Amino acid sequence: MAVIDFFDRGWSLNPGGTAYCTDTETWTFDEAGEMSCRIANGLRASGVGRETNVAVLSPNAPLAWICVLGIWRSGAAWVPLNPSLPEPETAKLLDRFDIEVLFYHPSLSGQIEYFRAGLGDRMTFVALGEGTDDSPLAEWVADQPPSKPEILYPMDDVVMVAPTSGTTGAPKGVMNTNRSIQTMVVHQMLALEYPGEARIVNLAAAPMTHTSGMLSLQSTARGGTVVVVPRATPDHILPAIERHGVTELFLPPTVIYRLLEVLENQPRDTSSLCYLLYAAAPMSVDKLRQGIAMLGPVFIECYGQMEAPAAITFLRPHEHFIDGQVAPADRLASCGRPFPLVSVAIKDPASGKDLGVGETGEICVRGDLLMKGYYKEPEKTAETIIDGWLHTGDLGRLDAEGFVYVTDRKKDMIISGGFNVYPLEVEQVLWSHPAVEDCAVVGAPDDDWGERVVAVVQFKPGWEADPEDLRQLCRDQLGPIRAPKNVVVVDRLPRSANGKVLKKEVRERFWEHAGRAI
Repeated sequence: MAVIDFFDRGWSLNPGGTAYCTDTETWTFDEAGEMSCRIANGLRASGVGRETNVAVLSPNAPLAWICVLGIWRSGAAWVPLNPSLPEPETAKLLDRFDIEVLFYHPSLSGQIEYFRAGLGDRMTFVALGEGTDDSPLAEWVADQPPSKPEILYPMDDVVMVAPTSGTTGAPKGVMNTNRSIQTMVVHQMLALEYPGEARIVNLAAAPMTHTSGMLSLQSTARGGTVVVVPRATPDHILPAIERHGVTELFLPPTVIYRLLEVLENQPRDTSSLCYLLYAAAPMSVDKLRQGIAMLGPVFIECYGQMEAPAAITFLRPHEHFIDGQVAPADRLASCGRPFPLVSVAIKDPASGKDLGVGETGEICVRGDLLMKGYYKEPEKTAETIIDGWLHTGDLGRLDAEGFVYVTDRKKDMIISGGFNVYPLEVEQVLWSHPAVEDCAVVGAPDDDWGERVVAVVQFKPGWEADPEDLRQLCRDQLGPIRAPKNVVVVDRLPRSANGKVLKKEVRERFWEHAGRAI
């Protein structure tokens, strides 16, 4: 199936039903489908062809996502953009990925004037509403038919050029195809099971420009409703769950932590929830246990990356339990088992040879889930996909039951005094402290050790702790080699749009004056 076929499947199942809604607007499948057709025909009329790059710049809004559907229906490729990025960074992405049409929310018209000054002669700008210097979308599509354009959708056509998060360097453009997105959605539908006539309500709270939008496709394919809220904060999420009877949502771990803090003091009705998908970053085992106690058996972990999107492995709700009890820490630290349409191997980073059960190496993936490559970067593509295997850059291991454990990013591993220190092991201990909301463990230059372990910690609002107590906690559980030599307290850790801590930015603080590469 082409990616647009998943929407069309839901359209045929539930034409008059609600496809997308907010507190103030509702789109039926008929309305959303016909608008996507008008947008697709408008793009075709303006010269957009197969695999032309078209971008959407908007906060969470149903119409912005319907533009994405229109892009896919036209055969073009969607380039997700983060509206919170600084203007110069977005301008670089627009230029680097050869954007020909940019749909944008009127609230971002100030950014558009910046882009127009440098790129306006090669781009078409379409506003999603009134009050700008550009044609509003309603006017732009007014003469276009609400019927599907008669075009083919080859499975290996690029349908998304997604900037990577930039956690380890400059963003690359990951080219995903109809084939790779099809595999992602099928895996999601297999993992998130529902009885035949279940009412499915997906909550898009995290940015739809990233994971939240893609993870709404499996719900849409079943004729379900996607409830869109502007921000992933407890004061938006919890009322939406109650009001709309939300059955599934995706949240990065840091948002889940805040949600649990609120629920401790302000219980809400979350009984409709069947699946709380957590991904994008590792999750504290202690906080996961707390979440299961408060919300029940609804947690499901998904491991993937943009190069193999959102669906390599799943730790499903029942796999968080063993013999009716919450599973021990080792199982909860797993990201689950590989799903049917991919193969996973642990390979020696130096030799490329397969490693055995329990041995730590690089997680490699093969199958239809894989990207086509990096946009205009064949050398980096060849470095990443070798003999059909995607080298994820993640270190991990497989256990005897087939569960995958992500130890860390290969580039994040710290070599201190000749010993390998995996930051995630240290972060799990720090997360167990009641005052710690989040943390990042990085290596800093050290004349004696080569690198020393440094923990950068963000406390919960209103909480404090002695950094020496945190160091001692790590020494007690991990020993002196892996324990942080320093604990640095910050007000807020830097994050990407989908909630990942930007360790490159954290690390730069310690290396920028060292005269050494990071």
